[in-house]
Amino acid sequence: MKEETSVRQVVSGYIGAVFKQFDQPTKETKMKTKTRILAWLGLSALAAASFSPTALAQQIKLRVGDSFPVGHYIPEVGAKYWMEEVTRATNGAVTFEYYPAEQLGKAKDMLALTASGVVDVGYVGPGYVSDKLPLSSVAELPGAFPNGCAGTLAYWKLVKEGGILATREFAPNDVRVLFAFVLPPYQLYVTKAKLENLKSLEGLKLRPTSGGVELVSKLHAVPVQIAAPDLFESLSRGTIDGGLLPSSSVFAYKIETLVKNVIVGENFGSFAGTYTISEKRWKTLPANVQKAMTDAAEVAVRRVCEYSDNNQVKDLDRLRHLGVTMVTLPAADKKTLADLLKDGGAVWAANLDKRGKPGTEVLKAFTAALQSAK
Repeated sequence: MKEETSVRQVVSGYIGAVFKQFDQPTKETKMKTKTRILAWLGLSALAAASFSPTALAQQIKLRVGDSFPVGHYIPEVGAKYWMEEVTRATNGAVTFEYYPAEQLGKAKDMLALTASGVVDVGYVGPGYVSDKLPLSSVAELPGAFPNGCAGTLAYWKLVKEGGILATREFAPNDVRVLFAFVLPPYQLYVTKAKLENLKSLEGLKLRPTSGGVELVSKLHAVPVQIAAPDLFESLSRGTIDGGLLPSSSVFAYKIETLVKNVIVGENFGSFAGTYTISEKRWKTLPANVQKAMTDAAEVAVRRVCEYSDNNQVKDLDRLRHLGVTMVTLPAADKKTLADLLKDGGAVWAANLDKRGKPGTEVLKAFTAALQSAK
């Protein structure tokens, strides 16, 4: 309003000064004066627009990097949606450059790259950096939850601002979680031609989740940590014989022609993922941009988990039609597996407690969040 008043005052003064030059301005003089005033007003409006708060709003471009292959549903349904919403909510003040498929760095390096600012927004899978983010594997424990949305909403409470994992795990690593997800319960896929029961798994080299290493060992198999982008090569070369995976990853990483059997109807754990930003970079963002990111995240986490859950059944049907055998464990094996999982969470928490990490506290928080998410 002050800017508008100032302009009006200047215009009035200008008009007065012009007409003072004439005792009785002619019609021609009035027309020339009007033309001058309109021209002056045009220049004034242009100058005002050039220096207005809107025009001077900071233009922010952020580089987003992840390890997902091109077309993977998580960036398509989650990350890209989040970026588009932030750009829309900020009227184009914030834009993004997206780099998939480890173009900005390996999955295992993304935490360090994000914390250092090399990447503005980076996809960090805690399971890839379990030495730095061991508490986050609470969302990956076998048998913990029935579907992806239950796990996602519980985990989201722990990692967003104010949550125990936000303060006790991500903050010490100099990053903040922008949004997160937990995949549906994993099934067990193997390249072995014949699979009938749990005994068939003995001696196989299996990729576990970060929270399922102990389970794989209890099944008398050999846990081998492999990043998801390396699945095809590892299975092709026999580096691993199979692993704990969500059905969506089978197609995303193009291993549907390599797997022969899958144990279905069980919960062999899961995988948690986050898109993060360094605390230093976050603090440089205007409050309205921070709010836009936070608001978009609440929708993005639900979009990803709902999509994941809805497509799990469809993915298994596709695999069945491709000739992959669906194996249902016999009753005796189901009981054996349940017994193996019974105290898994408590053992996980106790091991972290011994390392000076709040394992028991985090497990209780996650369990409570799961109950409230039902």
